[in-house]
Amino acid sequence: MPGRFPAAWLDELYARADIVQIVSAYVPLKKNGSRYWGLCPFHHEKTPSFSVNAEQNLYYCFGCKAGGNVVQFVQEMERLTYPEAVEHIARQMHIPVPAMQEDPDYERRRTQRERLLAANRAAAKWYHAQLWLPENQRLLDYLHNRGLDDGTIRKFGLGAAPDAWDALTTELENQGYSQEELRLAGLTVVKPDSRFDMFRNRAIFPIIDAQGQVLGFGGRAMGDIQPKYLNTSDTPVFNKRKGVYAANLLKKQRNLNRIILVEGYMDVVALIQHGVNGVVATLGTALTNEQARLLKRYAPEIWVSYDGDSAGQHAIVRALDIFEQEDIKARVLFFPDNLDPDEFIRQRGLDAFQKLRPLRAAEYLLQRAKEGLDLSDDEGRMEYARRSAEILRKVKEPIELDHYLKNLTVDTGISREVLVQQMGITMPEAQQPQRAVLRPLRRNQGEKTHSMEEKTLISILASGLAPENAIRAEDFDTPLIRQLAEKLLSGMSPASILSECENDQDRQEISDLFALDIQINAENAASMAEQCLNTVRVHRLQKQIDEISANLNNLDNENKQDELKQLMALTTELNRIKRLVH
Repeated sequence: MPGRFPAAWLDELYARADIVQIVSAYVPLKKNGSRYWGLCPFHHEKTPSFSVNAEQNLYYCFGCKAGGNVVQFVQEMERLTYPEAVEHIARQMHIPVPAMQEDPDYERRRTQRERLLAANRAAAKWYHAQLWLPENQRLLDYLHNRGLDDGTIRKFGLGAAPDAWDALTTELENQGYSQEELRLAGLTVVKPDSRFDMFRNRAIFPIIDAQGQVLGFGGRAMGDIQPKYLNTSDTPVFNKRKGVYAANLLKKQRNLNRIILVEGYMDVVALIQHGVNGVVATLGTALTNEQARLLKRYAPEIWVSYDGDSAGQHAIVRALDIFEQEDIKARVLFFPDNLDPDEFIRQRGLDAFQKLRPLRAAEYLLQRAKEGLDLSDDEGRMEYARRSAEILRKVKEPIELDHYLKNLTVDTGISREVLVQQMGITMPEAQQPQRAVLRPLRRNQGEKTHSMEEKTLISILASGLAPENAIRAEDFDTPLIRQLAEKLLSGMSPASILSECENDQDRQEISDLFALDIQINAENAASMAEQCLNTVRVHRLQKQIDEISANLNNLDNENKQDELKQLMALTTELNRIKRLVH
């Protein structure tokens, strides 16, 4: 996020961050020539096409075209935002993160955050240790009776809050945490004349983020204690609107094609124990836009699997609406016979789960649109058609829309033309929406003749070996490459330029330019630059000559004489440069 961190500090971070060392923690690399090579972590391959340029602090895959700088690599691998990735690298390198610009209170909040996270981590360890004590056997029995084995219990760090007034508070105070810190962390309730543990006589589910930090807890009550589930309230380190349960496991499950969103902690634990990957739950609240954006980092599609009661169905509709707002493809996964995911997977197993077919969002909404209507009479069918038209107006895929329209004409007896009219779109739009999604090429055909020379010149500039004042921004005709040249000539590094990219398409295209596989060194940089510049100038001069020649017959004598003089001068210059090229 440009501007969040001081520019000078960011420049130092990029300069000190060793991309080879950082990437090697995820991908085994082997040096070959001036680059390091390995199997790409972003797509499946058997022959290494993933390269790391240590000098420029860049990575690039010649297979899937993924590319970027060291921070962007950490973003992709750890599923972090840009500021989070910057702080992640800074912590690894033991570089103090500076106060935010125009934020004098940052240092106090950072210290407080570190203390609260440490208190949560200590609490999670204590809860987990309590689970195995004889006096808390009933809590361990509860988890075993729900079908969990000890390996799963340890994997999720499940624990036990004993039936005691202030056992955790006393323990953490003895470890050096103040009562105020425990209150801020949501671990202790403080009253004017007393203080006591937030969680008592409950099975404990630690809520851990993608970086492995314990943010809070969920507690399942034993017996008739209410509420049945109790969650940590919002704290300086925990906001239930922004996270999901089991986020820490998502980043370990690469190349997920979908995430399953369920309601309960036990649903998550049971499904994962039985071999279902990519399962998370909201944290005691309805789905939020922040949670949807978080999930979008990990998979292109979400399957919503909430309870079948009225509240669950309403929550599904709300979730689908949020996913639509965030442009995330969503489906709805139902478990038969009113079973919840936990019950279904324990009773019927993984094979039965894998045979379940999720409904597309529109398919689910169309089924709900029938509720309360009698489709055997005209009024019911017309109302169903009205409701369905509202739903189908949002369907973007032409094939999917056509499928639903055909079924709807059968169910209602109303013609396709009338249904489309009710949707508020014209027939050509409904029948030929493919044309709307075609995108123009970013370059016209005329630019391809000298693109390799321009790319080579950019590589020379990026290498830092270009002779002084030999290459100018005006030497480039392609707008994108001219902008890159301006930034490189101003002193920006390739890694810094990539950090400014606003979308993945620009980042991929610029990474492709910086990754040109040519051997540039101090001995050949000058001659290579001169040869490329001459070739570019030949193309430019030839283009000017062709344009003037084509227009000569349209000029009067006076203007024609001026153009002929210009044509002769251009031709002389063209011949001079051609002799240099050859």
